[in-house]
Amino acid sequence: MTISVGRNFSCAILLCAGVAGCNQKPAPSKSATPAPAAVRPSGAAPKTAPAGEKAASPSARATPRSRAAAPTTPADAPPAGGLLRIDSDVPGASVFIDRQYVGVTPLTAPNVSPGTHQLNISAQGYSGIAESVDVEPGPRTLLFRFKEVRLEAAIDVVHKHRFGSCSGRLIATPQGIRYDTTDANDAFTAPLTGLERFDVDYLAKTLHVKPAQGRQYDFTDPDGNADHLFVFHRDVDAARKKLSEKP
Repeated sequence: MTISVGRNFSCAILLCAGVAGCNQKPAPSKSATPAPAAVRPSGAAPKTAPAGEKAASPSARATPRSRAAAPTTPADAPPAGGLLRIDSDVPGASVFIDRQYVGVTPLTAPNVSPGTHQLNISAQGYSGIAESVDVEPGPRTLLFRFKEVRLEAAIDVVHKHRFGSCSGRLIATPQGIRYDTTDANDAFTAPLTGLERFDVDYLAKTLHVKPAQGRQYDFTDPDGNADHLFVFHRDVDAARKKLSEKP
């Protein structure tokens, strides 16, 4: 019996040959040494981007980190503390700030911490001056007057007579003390340094005033408040002492 080998057999042989060729791995090629990267010579112009591609922006390029600038203080910034310029109408007065001696007038006290400070100033032949001063950053000028006497005191009073009483007002200035009342016979005016008696009896709530070569006046407060009499006497008596201490 004859077996016919035709076109089908030939196709089968070609198919098997194709499969075998697909399953066969290609032989590895010899490894080649990679070519070194091209180095652009110094001074050469950088390559431009090919057409169609965007060139890198300058901000995208790496730049060396800049050194941080040190903070600066404005030249006209105010000082942290206060600056006191202290003077007086008597040159050479001794100045103390919070009981610390700082010099004689005129002087400048720098870097005084903000807040309330006690100033004491003394001059030979005059009563000392004590004052609380509020200090703030920046300069401030203080002028203390030893020679000037300041006084503006006034109080409503009742003058007790031997029989009855009258109401009026006591007024004191550096020029003197006067009693204003509707009773002309009781009114008087006298210099501060010309009083023979000027004192207050706090318990009796009475202010005693006697001008030189005049009669004595016993004043009370209309509301029976001895504090008003005490404050008036304190302020007037301080002015009287300053006037009597003047050279």
